[in-house]
Amino acid sequence: MLSKRAILLLTIALALLLGAFLLAQPEALSPQRLRDIYQQQPLASAAGYFALYLLVAALALPGAAIMTMAGGAIFGFWTGLLLVSFASSIGATLAFLLARTVARDWVAKRFAGPLAKINAGIEREGAFYLFSLRLIPLIPFFAINLAFGLTRMPTRTFYWVSQLGMLAGTAVFVNAGHQIGNIEQLNAAGILTWQLWGAFALLAIFPYLARWLLRLLELPLTGWWRGRRAYRGWSKPAAFDYNLLVIGAGSAGLVSAYIAAALKAKVGLVERYAMGGDCLNTGCVPSKALLAAAKAAQHAREADRFGVRTGTVEVDFNAVMTHVRQAIRQIEPHDSVERFEGLGVRCLQGDATLTSPWTVSVDGREISARAIILATGGRPHVPDIPGLDTVDFLTSDSVWSLSALPRRLLVVGGGPIGCELAQAFARLGSEVTLAVRGERLLPREDTRASALLEAQMEAEGVRILRGQQPTRASANAMQFDCGGSANTVEFDRLLLATGREAATDKLGLEALGITTDARGFVQVDAALRTRFPNILAAGDVAGPYLFTHMAAHQAYYACTNALFGPLRATPVDYSAVPWATFTEPEVARVGLSEADANAQGIAFEVTAYDLEDHDRAIADGCASGFVKVLTRAGSDRILGATIVGNGASEIIGTLVFAMTHGMGLKKIMATTHIYPTYAEASKFAAGEWMKARKPERALGLLQKYFRRVRGSTRQEG
Repeated sequence: MLSKRAILLLTIALALLLGAFLLAQPEALSPQRLRDIYQQQPLASAAGYFALYLLVAALALPGAAIMTMAGGAIFGFWTGLLLVSFASSIGATLAFLLARTVARDWVAKRFAGPLAKINAGIEREGAFYLFSLRLIPLIPFFAINLAFGLTRMPTRTFYWVSQLGMLAGTAVFVNAGHQIGNIEQLNAAGILTWQLWGAFALLAIFPYLARWLLRLLELPLTGWWRGRRAYRGWSKPAAFDYNLLVIGAGSAGLVSAYIAAALKAKVGLVERYAMGGDCLNTGCVPSKALLAAAKAAQHAREADRFGVRTGTVEVDFNAVMTHVRQAIRQIEPHDSVERFEGLGVRCLQGDATLTSPWTVSVDGREISARAIILATGGRPHVPDIPGLDTVDFLTSDSVWSLSALPRRLLVVGGGPIGCELAQAFARLGSEVTLAVRGERLLPREDTRASALLEAQMEAEGVRILRGQQPTRASANAMQFDCGGSANTVEFDRLLLATGREAATDKLGLEALGITTDARGFVQVDAALRTRFPNILAAGDVAGPYLFTHMAAHQAYYACTNALFGPLRATPVDYSAVPWATFTEPEVARVGLSEADANAQGIAFEVTAYDLEDHDRAIADGCASGFVKVLTRAGSDRILGATIVGNGASEIIGTLVFAMTHGMGLKKIMATTHIYPTYAEASKFAAGEWMKARKPERALGLLQKYFRRVRGSTRQEG
């Protein structure tokens, strides 16, 4: 048996000899002469053409497109398609092997690091990306052949994907050549035929059709390819207990189960702790109830500026926590077992562990499902600080167990959770110190937004310590390093608000090879699928946005992709993701900030409107804040917005709606808002954008027109 290298070299040598023979006889290459030869010696002429095409493809010589069309003109459509399809694929594979033989070892030694990452991607979804490049030749085919030869893609895979991917384009070019070859006379009758012009039109629109088809097939194909490899060695059940099994009954899990049940699928929902997840029990609901109580206390203290005398404000912390628990109880039925069982969802209690791509063990009981959604949420991140194990610290999960208001509360972390809880406890009467690693609060937000919030919190008595690196904790004090200087803060209770991480313990991900990223989030593709296309993840366990509303948003995509995959796979739309920090003033955001736009190299313009001019804000005595909108340069298209002020989380809804549906500031300006409302702020910002772009020349002409129709002939001031 000859080796691959010997076969490769022999093929190239034969192709070179044949090419040299043909090129030495140019009269033999005329179209009519070639057709005559084909009629007289069909097998020999087809073999010669095939070998010549191999030469062009294998050695990356120019003229492949012309030769493809010539194949259609000489041999007709079907024979030409057969010859070109196999010659081009085999020739591409020879070029692939040539690059691999000559240069791969050298490249592997010189560029080991980058090539390792490329090979990892090739191993995951290389077949699809090669198919994409074959279908839409953004890069010349010879470059694709050589580049893939430097990777670890198997030769067999390269060949069959190339054969399949180039087939559509080959058919279009062969057809064009076939129609040209049918022209008998160079006159109107010969040229103006619908077949010929249809072939040319197909040549022109093929790249656009291919791009549309690729977008349609991208996620189903990548999922099919990934699954084809991932499922090897696993035995699929002949029948399933459920169409969909959801693990976790937080926002993502509940919405997924609700949608699947509404679509009449058989759904199972497994929850380890309490229905409703973090949002209901330890997150959104209790925190907003606490913030409402703190706001009432603060407004009572400030009531005298409105002419209202309230006297000394007293806070009954036990009553405050009763209000918090009552809010949870009132909302609890929305997420209850009874409600979801009534919707047709089978609710199960216990720890769920994946035992195969289709089976889950729930406290020892094995359950099978055609598709599985991981929606186990997240939990507070606890930093590694020496001595912390000796401290009875609080997190956003455990703070609700407090029965007495801490006299001195140290909050570590200046993100949304840290800021909200620090301000709330300060308003309720605690002496609050807020320590942050960076130089400002809310580092992801606009710098002016951070400055306004810091000023408000410090005015309310919150002590903010910036640039603090925790070094050691003890029972009632924490030591920090601040630029080389030691700093000790004493406390009665310590609250850690240093971010959140995915909750993936006991899921059995490692046994199935389902990976997580550096932050611990389950790695998913654009359609929220893991390495197994039937196992998806949504919400805080998947990231990248850790918001209840984003978990619900992802749940729609996860559910429909799970139920209707692999035929249907829709990527999650992250084009307009809003969020808010519910301090006072509120800080709301959607889309890009100035820092984001600069980092991405996007040209933008900034429009700002200050709430100090807003009638409703003035009347309410809270005329502090702003609306800042980023638009694409030279356009009213919204890239992002930041709003700071009373009701910011509500005002931003208009901008989110506009971004989601592709509307710009002109549409917002043309919308009628109720007066006086905070919602008008978005319209006033749009007005500022239009004011900065008023047509001065046209307005000058109008001025002259109105002067003329008044009958005035003199210049007026």
